[in-house]
Amino acid sequence: MPDVLTLREAADYLRLSERALYALARSRRVPAVQLGGKWLFPRGLLERWLAAQADMPGQEHRLAPPPILAGSHDPLLDWAVRQSGCGLALRGGGSLDGLEALARGEAAAAAIHLIDPDSGAFNEPAARAALAGRGVVGLVWAWREQGLMVAPGNPLGLASVTDLARPGLRIAGRQPRAGSHALLLHLLAEAELRLDQLGFLAEPAMAEDEVAAAVAEGRAEAGFGIRAAAAARGLGFVPLLRERFDLVMDRREYFGQGIQRLLGFTAGAGFRARAERMGGYDIAACGTVAFNL
Repeated sequence: MPDVLTLREAADYLRLSERALYALARSRRVPAVQLGGKWLFPRGLLERWLAAQADMPGQEHRLAPPPILAGSHDPLLDWAVRQSGCGLALRGGGSLDGLEALARGEAAAAAIHLIDPDSGAFNEPAARAALAGRGVVGLVWAWREQGLMVAPGNPLGLASVTDLARPGLRIAGRQPRAGSHALLLHLLAEAELRLDQLGFLAEPAMAEDEVAAAVAEGRAEAGFGIRAAAAARGLGFVPLLRERFDLVMDRREYFGQGIQRLLGFTAGAGFRARAERMGGYDIAACGTVAFNL
C-alpha cells in the first residue's frame, strides 16, 4: 500500500463508501489534504486516526503518541532501553512529569514510583488521579530497595530517616516532582519530621546517579535513593523500604512495537544478569500487570 492514498484506496482501506469518506474529509474529521482538486490521505496518519477511534467510549480521540518513555530515572531501565533496540527515547523529569506527559499525549509510556500517603499503595492511585477514564495499564518493572546512600563503611552511623535531621548533615535531595522526593516526604511524615529540618544541598539532583555522585565526591554526607545507584559508586547503603517501579501506558500502547520489544528483552538471561550485578532489584514480576484502570 502506498504512503499516500487516493480517495478510493483510503475508502477501501477503511471499509467505507467513497461518499462517506469524502464527507469526513470535507468536514476535517479525518487526516486528509486536497491537492489539484483531489483528496489525498497520508497512510500513516490515517492508521493512527483509525487506532484512536478504538479508545474507550467517552474519551477524546487521540493520535498515537511519539515513542517516548517519560518520567522517573532508573539505571536498569535506561540500560534495557538502549540494549533492547526498542526505539523508545527516554525523557526524564520525574514521576509526576511522566504522568503529565502521558496525559498530554507527549509520551507512549510513563515510568513512575509514587506512593499514596493514605493507603501506602504504589502508583495506581497516582495514575488513577492523573489519567481518569483513559483506560490505562500499569506494568511492573521491578521492586527496588530505597534507602540512604552514605560514604563507604557508613562512618557517621546513619541508620534511619530520623538521622537525616542531624545538625550540619549535608543531604543530596531530588527535584520536587521526582518519585524519590515524594517517598522521602512520606517517610519524614511518618517520623514526624519536616522537610525544612533537613540540610539539603542548594541544587537538587535530577537523577539517581547524581545523588550518588554528590555523596561519592564529598559534597554531601547522605542522599536518598536506590541501592543500585549507591553500588555503582562503591557507596554504603542503609535500606529503608522496598518500592514498586511501574511502566504506565494506554492499553493500546502495550501492543506497540517499542513496548513489546522492551518487554521481550527483559525475558532474556542478559537482563536478569544485569539486574543481579546492579543490586537492589527484584525483577521476578517484571512485565506483569500491576493494575488495569
